[in-house]
Amino acid sequence: MLRSIDLPSEIDSIPVPQQTEQGIRLLEQRIQAFQDCWAQSHAEQFVAADYFLVYQTLQWLAKAQPMIGSRFLEWGCGFAAVACLADSLNWNSHAIESHPDLVQQAKQTIQQWSANGQELARVQLFAGNFLPPGAEHLADDPTLPSLYHEGKNPYHAWDLELDDFALVYSYPWPGEDEFHAAVFDRYAAPGAMLLMFLGPNHMQLSRKVND
Repeated sequence: MLRSIDLPSEIDSIPVPQQTEQGIRLLEQRIQAFQDCWAQSHAEQFVAADYFLVYQTLQWLAKAQPMIGSRFLEWGCGFAAVACLADSLNWNSHAIESHPDLVQQAKQTIQQWSANGQELARVQLFAGNFLPPGAEHLADDPTLPSLYHEGKNPYHAWDLELDDFALVYSYPWPGEDEFHAAVFDRYAAPGAMLLMFLGPNHMQLSRKVND
C-alpha cells in the first residue's frame, strides 16, 4: 500500500541555485518555442510542469526522507527536465519517453544541461513505454492515455525492474493519478517513493509500505 507523506507548506520558498534557475529558464524558452511551432508534429499530451516547484520538492525530499537507494526514474519525461534536475541532485537518473518528437527534445536537454556548471547531465534516456509488462490490467478506464504509449520495454533493456528504483516521478494526465499510483504500488519495492506533479502548486508524495 501507499502512505501519503505531507510536504511542508513553505516548500516553494526553498532557494534554487542560480545555475539551476538559469537552466530552467532556458528550458522553459525551448518548451514555449516547441509549443508555438505549428509546423512541428506535436505531442498533444505534453504539458510542462512547474520545474521550480519540482526541484524544490526534490531538494527537500533528498534531505528530509530516508531513501532505499539512489536510482531515480521519470515516467513520460517529455523534455527530460525533471530527470536532469534529479541528476543535478546526485541521483542515478533514468527517463522514459515514447513520443519521437519529445525523445529528440529530451536528448537535446540532456546534451545541453549542465548539472554544476562543468559536467553535463548523465541521464539514461530510453525511447519506449514506461509501463511494466502487464500493468495495463490495473487500469479501470480503458481510455487512459498511458495505455497507448508505444515502444519497447526499457526495464529489460536496462536489466532493471521497477523495484530497483528508489524514487519515481510522473506528471499524470488528468484522471490518471490513481492508475500511476496503482502501477507503482504493484511493482515498486517497499520503501520506494512516488512523486507526482498534479497541477499548479500541487505536489503529491507517497511511500510504498508493507501491508
